[in-house]
Parts: sequence; C-alpha cells; structure tokens
Amino acid sequence: MKTLSRWISEFCSKHPNLGIPDLIKYIAVGNVIVFVGDMVTQGMLSQFVSFYPELILRGQIWRLITFVFAPLPVGGESMLSQTIFGRTFLFALMTFFYYWIGTSLERQWGSTRFTVFYGLGVLFNIAAGMILYLSFPFRATGALLGYYVETANMYYVNMSLFFSFATLYPDMQVNLYGIIPLKVKWLALIDLVFFGYAIVSPLMSGQWLWALMPIVAILNYLIFFWEDLINTLGYKRAQVRHRTSAQTINFKKAQKELRERRGYLHKCAVCGVTDQDDPNMEFRYCSKCNGYYCYCANHINNHSHVQ
Repeated sequence: MKTLSRWISEFCSKHPNLGIPDLIKYIAVGNVIVFVGDMVTQGMLSQFVSFYPELILRGQIWRLITFVFAPLPVGGESMLSQTIFGRTFLFALMTFFYYWIGTSLERQWGSTRFTVFYGLGVLFNIAAGMILYLSFPFRATGALLGYYVETANMYYVNMSLFFSFATLYPDMQVNLYGIIPLKVKWLALIDLVFFGYAIVSPLMSGQWLWALMPIVAILNYLIFFWEDLINTLGYKRAQVRHRTSAQTINFKKAQKELRERRGYLHKCAVCGVTDQDDPNMEFRYCSKCNGYYCYCANHINNHSHVQ
C-alpha cells in the first residue's frame, strides 16, 4: 500500500514546476518588512496581518496568508530583548537562521517538495487554530486567543523545519547565538524536550486542545520522514548485526583501496565536486538513473535522469 510520504514524493517528482522557488526568502523579507513596520507603527502592522480567528470569520481572509509574515516575539523576558537593539539583533539572528535552514532544505528537496512541506504545515496549523478558537468557551477573548494561536502557528511550523533539517544534517555544527558551537542533532534533542512538554502538559491538565499546535507540527514532520525514520532504524539494526561480518570488512577495505587509487570516493556526475574537494558535502546515488550515478546534495534533486 502506497504511503502518504511516497505519494507526496511521486507527486513532487512528476510536478517539479509547481513549487515556489526561494519561498523562504519571501517569508524572511516579509518578516523584515513587518518588523520594521512595527517599529514605526508601534506594532500596528503586526495587528493588521496576524492570525485572529474572530476577524477572519468576519471577512478579513487575507490573514490566512499574511500571518506567516508576522514576526515572532524574541528573547522572552531577557534583558537583551528589552532594548530596540537587542530585539533587532535577536530577530535578525532568528530570521537568518530559519532562512538558512529553508534554503538548505530547498536545495536538498527541490522547490516543489519544500513548498508542499511548508504549505502543508501552515494549513495544518490554520485548521488547528480555527478548532481552538471555535472550541474556546469565551468568544470575547477571541483577540487574545488569536494572538496565541498566531504565535504558536509559526513557531511550530519553524520548529518542524528545524527537525527536518536536523534529520538530514544531524552532524552539522552551528553556533548558538553566534558563539557556542553545537551540533544540530543536540539542539534538536533539546527542542524535542520542549516539544514533548508542550504536548504532555496540556494533556495532563485536561486542556488537550492546547496540545494541537505541537501535535500538528510533529504530524507534518512524520508525513515526510516516516519512511526515512523506519528505514534508518532498520539500517541501524542491520548495521549492529553485520558490523563485524566478513562482507562488511571486505567492503570497507574495497572503499579504502578505491579512495587511495582515485583520490576520492564520491564524485558528482553534474558539477564534478568530490568528497575530497568538500568533506562536508553529502553524496547520494539516484535510483531513477539507468546506471550507478552519484550526485552531490545540490544536484540530487536537480539533474536530468540518465536513461
């Protein structure tokens, strides 16, 4: 039976031109415009574009799209966030970080798959936000609830982006706040703890509706990565069984000899970059090409299949 993940992969492969190239760039630019506009209008621009269910039901349907441009609060109650310079610095840092993640995912997946992932996450959270609003017993607090829903929406959409990035590039190192070097997988594990708390805490207190936001973000992630996670678990179990087998030892020996003879192990069939030129570059082999063709991360989803 074909899974949803496989169906999405086939759809994106058959419709490579349906995506929005550089989508995350437009999102980041929109965030910058609204952030600067808020500084001039004392937050009025965010109020105009944010996700307020009560106002959407009154006909302000543009909010179903424009809320993705509303900047998230940064810094919490920290001293740095109390000044204009501090808020601007934290906003710029966060915006650049998610822009970098988005462009990396788009290079890896292609524009269509990235657009579908981001768009599906937004749609899931719009649905969850409307369910929260319609289920809330006090409609008079709709504006306050709308603000919570709006911030939660984009926070969890961005977090699903980060989990996707951490799955594809677990060992990549980033500098937390531009200073502290950490591997992406450790940051993802820390965020996973907060995710778990955001789900478990409402369930334990009987307010299960508030767990919808993190749940739908995890759902979006699982739709795209379920098969990869299952295959990874199966691969690791097989790796434990065969790590010391004669075949494994011979394969590693053959790889070592090949690297010594050619000077590299992997070489992109499009641009010619090798693992010797860029040790951090990931290489994959295309199952749709007729033959054993290797491609770098920049071209695995951006090449003409050899038939």
